[in-house]
Amino acid sequence: MDNVLNVTYITIDGYVDMDKYRYVYFLIMFTVYILIICSNSTIVYLIWIHQSLHEPMYIFIAALLVNSVLFSTVVYPKLLIDFLSEKQIISQSACHFQRFMYFSLGGSEFLLLAAMAFDRYVSICKPLQYATIMRKTTVSKLLVLAWFLPSFQVAVTVALKANQKLCRFTLTGIFCNAAINKLYCVVTKEQFVRVMIVLFNIELLPVLFILFTYTRILIISYRSCREVRRKAAQTCLPHLIVLINFSCFCGYDVIATKLDSDFPKTVRLIMTLQVVLYHPLFNPIMYGLKMKEIYKHLKRLFCSDKN
Repeated sequence: MDNVLNVTYITIDGYVDMDKYRYVYFLIMFTVYILIICSNSTIVYLIWIHQSLHEPMYIFIAALLVNSVLFSTVVYPKLLIDFLSEKQIISQSACHFQRFMYFSLGGSEFLLLAAMAFDRYVSICKPLQYATIMRKTTVSKLLVLAWFLPSFQVAVTVALKANQKLCRFTLTGIFCNAAINKLYCVVTKEQFVRVMIVLFNIELLPVLFILFTYTRILIISYRSCREVRRKAAQTCLPHLIVLINFSCFCGYDVIATKLDSDFPKTVRLIMTLQVVLYHPLFNPIMYGLKMKEIYKHLKRLFCSDKN
């Protein structure tokens, strides 16, 4: 711990052979970060400029991809700075802010996927009421709810812990997530219950809602004609795969945090990287290749010179 002007610093101790591989780490993560920004921004740009994509489903996809860029920006710049620094440290206040953004945007991801599931449910199960239900005001309210509800709930939890005393000052990770809880001197039962309530509201509840809506879609599609089943498969499958993918990575994050003392340092680093490395790249690949309308505009964009 270093105290300069009453600022408490936390040492980040999750890297493996930093002195030996710092430039390899930097090159890999910098390349991935640029790919994340470019791939997600390209699809958002296509949705923005093409009037045919100004529908609720594509607006939610654009919001999800923007969320991926924001999520990556919370983590990657600090990682890149650490790779080029002699000492990997972060102030306690900056660590709390990174933790707040990390969980807020993670919760927003689940709520955006829930909004997309609701949109598909109305489109397939109540097609005659779709235009009435999924109006611009409804889409706007769902977007505001998806971004501000997790922020508010996580902010309360983080604020209550901001001035709590630390007994350890070495973070066994590469960025500030739930691992910071192991640094506190005392974690009370009330704090644990509060965290569980927030996680239930912004993660488990949206997942249960998504599973319910897709079960209803599956039942309706099975009873309907072939065209309805085809439409359901084309539009719902990418969302479901993204949900499973993100849920698995969140599971990795929980396992790596709770069982960090039982894992070798290299294994813990690899598990932690799963959360921030693959998922932000997986989203644009999935929606760019599997969503027919987006793929059509994407193909035109990159093949325009040949044409």
